[in-house]
Amino acid sequence: MSAPMETAARTYEIRTYGCQMNVHDSERLSGLLESAGYVRAEDAEPDVVVFNTCAVRENADNRLYGNLGHLRPVKDGHPGMQIAVGGCLAQKDRDTIAKRAPWVDVVFGTHNIGSLPALLERARVQSEAQVEIEESLVTFPSTLPTRRESPYAAWVSISVGCNNTCTFCIVPSLRGKEKDRRPGEILAEVEALVAEGVLEVTLLGQNVNAYGSGFGALSAAPDEVRAMTEGGQSAFAGLLRACGGVEGLERVRFTSPHPKDFTDDVIAAMAETPNVTPSLHMPLQSGSDAVLRAMRRSYRQERYLGIIEKVRAAIPDAAITTDIIVGFPGETEADFEETLHVVREARFSSAFTFQYSKRPGTPAATMDGQLPKEVVQERYERLIALQEEISWAENKKQLGRTLEVLVAEGEGRKDEETRRLSGRARDNRLVHFTAPDERVRPGDMVTVEVTYAAPHHLVADKPVLDVRRTRAGDAWETRQGEGQDAGQKGVALGMPSIGRPAQPASPVNGCS
Repeated sequence: MSAPMETAARTYEIRTYGCQMNVHDSERLSGLLESAGYVRAEDAEPDVVVFNTCAVRENADNRLYGNLGHLRPVKDGHPGMQIAVGGCLAQKDRDTIAKRAPWVDVVFGTHNIGSLPALLERARVQSEAQVEIEESLVTFPSTLPTRRESPYAAWVSISVGCNNTCTFCIVPSLRGKEKDRRPGEILAEVEALVAEGVLEVTLLGQNVNAYGSGFGALSAAPDEVRAMTEGGQSAFAGLLRACGGVEGLERVRFTSPHPKDFTDDVIAAMAETPNVTPSLHMPLQSGSDAVLRAMRRSYRQERYLGIIEKVRAAIPDAAITTDIIVGFPGETEADFEETLHVVREARFSSAFTFQYSKRPGTPAATMDGQLPKEVVQERYERLIALQEEISWAENKKQLGRTLEVLVAEGEGRKDEETRRLSGRARDNRLVHFTAPDERVRPGDMVTVEVTYAAPHHLVADKPVLDVRRTRAGDAWETRQGEGQDAGQKGVALGMPSIGRPAQPASPVNGCS
């Protein structure tokens, strides 16, 4: 009697759009599917395609339905194939997706990503679409299995949701009110990641420096939160300092803060905690007080520039980046000039710049004073030109400096042609460097001297001064030995290009 044939594991592919939250959610979706027995698709058409969607742009739904339309004939020719749609657009459109694209098998929201494997199985058994949207968080996402895309750098969620009401942003209505994780849970995750080889973590939240508000009144907060805030410091400043005590953790970043919650104790914690990197992403959105008021942003130009001044005084080498929206409803030429003024004063190392796009369901979408496309485009071009000039000048200040670079996987577009490798300096600048004679692995550290500066990257063409093999490099090497493809692409970050994109991109941050 012949042995029974083994059934091949079902394969999956995740297509991610939007902010860092979605990127990290996609890592969790991968972990959930692999825990359920699925394997990542390599060359063949996957058995399951998951769209993790974003809703921040006016045409987000058109993009989704276009992609779903392209997949329909593929699914027709692939018996048993399933399509799932999750994320912010799924939370917003709910039943609409199944009606407009009835070949979709599963629709799930931002609050119940842990349900995906069960929903896929239910759809397969019952042969009908499953739509499950929760109104509030079911399980804090960080408790779910996660397939990390990098063995040397990791996202760590400290909160989900947002309590702000910016008029251009739909994310709070889709992600819900802010909910914070207990500090002990966060630090336990960080320590576990470091034990696995991770050298760099990015603390992640929709409004990361409002951390602590999700616990309500301090008197009712957990004991560990009250202990962290002794002396009057904020919970977020306390968390940064606590990360400084994690042995083996070399770099701590965070994104994205909100200027209204950015306090002096956070600046002090950044300056005084050695593993907190000298980099800061501080969304501006507009330099005009009138526009900020219309955006319902609760800071003004003077407050914003005051923060930048304090950061520069405490951390002179800090690389500061930002988000800017051009062409918000009612923006005048004088308003736009105020934005250019802030850009000149702040001297950002780079900026993510966007042309205003209506988000259906937001107050700004129905405001008077919607600007003509040609006016917005002309202002956008001027902003890009100014920021390119400043970015280049700021990068030229790095010439001759010696930098320690965390070697990355797949950062440089022309590395193979130039025999260069790429990585990030402590301030998060991208550095391309000449490959040394000895083998260097992603996750290792190299010390290099900067020889050339471009607006969006640095080059170090002299011989590498030092190579430090790390546990992160060991972890990367182990992953290759476990059958991972060294050239395999991870989940795309979903972040727009700095500088002049081919077409306006969506913001990297939900509401900061």
